[in-house]
Amino acid sequence: MKLSDLGSQLSKDSGIVELMKDLGEALNVNPNLLFLGGGNPAQITQFENLMAEYLNDIAHSPEALHRVLGVYQSPQGSETLIEALAAYFQAKHGWPIGPKNIALSNGSQSAFFILINMLAGQTDGDKKHFLFPLVPEYLGYSDQALADDYFKACKPKIKKQGADLFKYVIDFDNLEVNAQTAAICVSRPTNPTGNVVTEAEILRLSTIAHNQNIPLIIDCAYGAPFPNLVYQDTLTPFDENTIYVFSLSKLGLPACRTGIVIASEEMIEKFVNVNTIMSLANGNLGPELMVKLLQDNKLDSVCKETLLPFYKNKRETMLNAIRQNFSGIKYRIHQPEGAFFIWLWFEDLPIPSSQLYLLLKEKGVLVMDGEPFFFALKEAWRHKQQCLRLSYCQSDEIIEKAVKIIAQTLRELY
Repeated sequence: MKLSDLGSQLSKDSGIVELMKDLGEALNVNPNLLFLGGGNPAQITQFENLMAEYLNDIAHSPEALHRVLGVYQSPQGSETLIEALAAYFQAKHGWPIGPKNIALSNGSQSAFFILINMLAGQTDGDKKHFLFPLVPEYLGYSDQALADDYFKACKPKIKKQGADLFKYVIDFDNLEVNAQTAAICVSRPTNPTGNVVTEAEILRLSTIAHNQNIPLIIDCAYGAPFPNLVYQDTLTPFDENTIYVFSLSKLGLPACRTGIVIASEEMIEKFVNVNTIMSLANGNLGPELMVKLLQDNKLDSVCKETLLPFYKNKRETMLNAIRQNFSGIKYRIHQPEGAFFIWLWFEDLPIPSSQLYLLLKEKGVLVMDGEPFFFALKEAWRHKQQCLRLSYCQSDEIIEKAVKIIAQTLRELY
């Protein structure tokens, strides 16, 4: 079978494809694997019980059941959810938005496919690119461009903190924004590191974006105000130059594939047109469940009282396991400020992290090799081959057992 250039590009192996293969194997095929990879949220019984109540209500209401199963959504998405979200952001966060500022998509992954290819690429003879001011960044962006050289990045500064922590910060002195920059993009908290870009950094990026008349895109898949997996207070300012992308996945609804884009009315109108051509319509189940959370005024309490304490406890379990088992190993942990990942840096790692990932996989432990998360940074940098991402969404038993195997493997290598 002969594929087009685009078909070859989109069908090749990639970091996100490998990630989802590992996730599928661990969660659906081989449950004996100790799974610390992927971005699947944890199973939280209290949240799933609430969703079971909502699903029961839907199943016993012919009108609601037909709305979920038998009706196409409007191109922009569920009007009921969009109006509820506009009211929520106005009342809770003071955002000056209305329903025309919001669109839904089939997950934030597809939303970014649209945004990347709407903004980057050939434009009036220029080749525009997305700029990531901080790497490592979410590898799911990396293969979504319909041509080469859509992404550029700035190498971060590394600030070591205490005995075993560090933090990436934006190197504004070397951040190059020019006429070929289509947009600036950050995830907050950052997947894979759990880094929360500071408010000062966000304001500075916003000013740069304004001066260049380009959007600042903030990926809030793990961020505030929902699911709000952020272990510190953080502000989420909005203006016409900012594009926010939210998701229901990390609330605990990854199978519902629901993304939310909030931007200027002009941007939303264009986004909706592309999304309709691509998808015809969005799924109904995620919006229906989200509407119930908003109408019952339970969204914030679920995030604050159910999700956040659960993940904070898991974070402490993994940090304790690492510190107990890694004695004598030279390592640092990225300051875990949000999301549900621990990012490990082994400064003197004797083999590339890609080989360490394979060694651990042979021993029944699935983690994420760190190198693919530096996809936008073209320059050679040994640091790119010295990092691993671990998820702490599993049971304490799995976390502790897996960390012991990782420590044993590292000792053998050193």
